Amino acid sequence: MPLVKRNIDPRHLCHTALPRGIKNELECVTNISLANIIRQLSSLSKYAEDIFGELFNEAHSFSFRVNSLQERVDRLSVSVTQLDPKEEELSLQDITMRKAFRSSTIQDQQLFDRKTLPIPLQETYDVCEQPPPLNILTPYRDDGKEGLKFYTNPSYFFDLWKEKMLQDTEDKRKEKRKQK
Repeated sequence: MPLVKRNIDPRHLCHTALPRGIKNELECVTNISLANIIRQLSSLSKYAEDIFGELFNEAHSFSFRVNSLQERVDRLSVSVTQLDPKEEELSLQDITMRKAFRSSTIQDQQLFDRKTLPIPLQETYDVCEQPPPLNILTPYRDDGKEGLKFYTNPSYFFDLWKEKMLQDTEDKRKEKRKQK
């Protein structure tokens, strides 16, 4: 199922009920259609501005990364040009004693967090209905499970993945025991 990030409203320009007592129905439908076209163009303009804002932020981030990479290349080229291979000889032991390279790049984690949710998806989320208050039934359950988890469970896929990883680890452990 695709996740729609942006909806342009209204979709149907002429699908409205006409008020009673209208003398000229064609003129009324035309006015309603034109008003809905203006609303649709307004919605399109809003999302175009949002898309260009996202593109600007991505371009800015990319530019920052390219500039930092260029600075690193420049520093490295200066270091390489200053080295004289005839004067400095490194032994294999000296090379292996050096510390390993450690990147300063921070890995993205928790990509699907509420704080990182794009504004159009946050607006769609805000429009959605809240789940029914099934948590009030939790004290009456004998098994101790939350009542709302039977209706909606945000951690379902993580739990499923964790269970699979634990099972794989257990299977590997059993294989090693059989081999011994």
